[in-house]
Amino acid sequence: MRIYLDNAATTPLSKEVFQAMEPFIFENFGNPSSTHSYGRYARTAIEDSRKTIADLLNTTPSQLIFTSGGTEADNTAILSSIRSNGIRVAITTQLEHHAVLNTLEYLRNNGEIKLIYLNHDDKGDISIQELEDLLSANERAFVSTMHGNNEIGNLNPIDEIAEVCCRYGAIFHTDTVQTMGQYKYDTQKLKADFLVGSAHKFHGPKGVGFLFKSTSDKLRPLINGGSQERGQRSGTENVSGIVGLAKALELSYANSDLYQQQIGNLKQKMIMDLLKRIPGIRFNGNSADYNSLKTVLSVSLPDLANGLSPITYLDQHNICVSGGSACTSATGSHVLTALGNDFDRTTVRFSFSRYTTENEIDEVINHLTNLYVREVFAELRAVC
Repeated sequence: MRIYLDNAATTPLSKEVFQAMEPFIFENFGNPSSTHSYGRYARTAIEDSRKTIADLLNTTPSQLIFTSGGTEADNTAILSSIRSNGIRVAITTQLEHHAVLNTLEYLRNNGEIKLIYLNHDDKGDISIQELEDLLSANERAFVSTMHGNNEIGNLNPIDEIAEVCCRYGAIFHTDTVQTMGQYKYDTQKLKADFLVGSAHKFHGPKGVGFLFKSTSDKLRPLINGGSQERGQRSGTENVSGIVGLAKALELSYANSDLYQQQIGNLKQKMIMDLLKRIPGIRFNGNSADYNSLKTVLSVSLPDLANGLSPITYLDQHNICVSGGSACTSATGSHVLTALGNDFDRTTVRFSFSRYTTENEIDEVINHLTNLYVREVFAELRAVC
């Protein structure tokens, strides 16, 4: 059997979500901008989906824009809010997703902003006091900190960050791609200016997401060419994808407490089993702490003398994991670099979903144990 533990990269599409999408793939395929019955039906499906998501986030439909995913949503929030408001200072961390970091660095390199990175400790935790000091010492700023880190599982205190930003009139964008669908967001209580979602992170389809903005003010469109999304995002809408997005978020919200407990128990089991069976294992960031993202566990494994990669070994046994973010697998992890990670050791990210089972965790642990036990025997034979 194949075991999939790379859910932070993408999750499997749920059957219920596909069933909701299917009629808009084969039957109700109209362009939602068309005025005939096919188009009207598609338009109704989009607006019903928008209302579903708005209700879940405790906001109004006009504050949601559908996008191609989290990266576009992040880019739109950053570029539009900074340029529309004449922002000259941006504050972020070195642990953000590249959708945020690369966009802010582009603006800095283009001479549009001064970019300030918050300090973090060796676990990746930031200081709220430092953020407040920076906000008080600078002109109005744009602040971007993710909620849950996709590589090491750290959770930032976005409620506190939002409160501080509100006091100083800063615009606060939080990348919630990795946490949307796992945590229930109440936009009337959380004083964030922007939240983002990407359907494929919570068992929806790839290629569709949304941006929540706290005001009804129009955004500067990142994509031009048409009047879709009230003129804020051009392009014919991905109707089946939007329907799937809404259904996936609805299912995730309906059972979030149960899923969090279920996934959290599996994560704790893996932590304890790894500690018992593999001497010298270390956990990166706060991923092994109780107050971390339940779906992510980042570990540094002892080196193997034969040079075999544990990730390759697991892949050979049909177990899918990653070394960090799937988006940066070819270039290495900027998050682990920022933490001062020892790259002489192999880093493996295990990431779980509601479809992960205890038997799968046992199977992964057994394979890793066999790998390291075999290594010990090889060393003993070499000594003898």
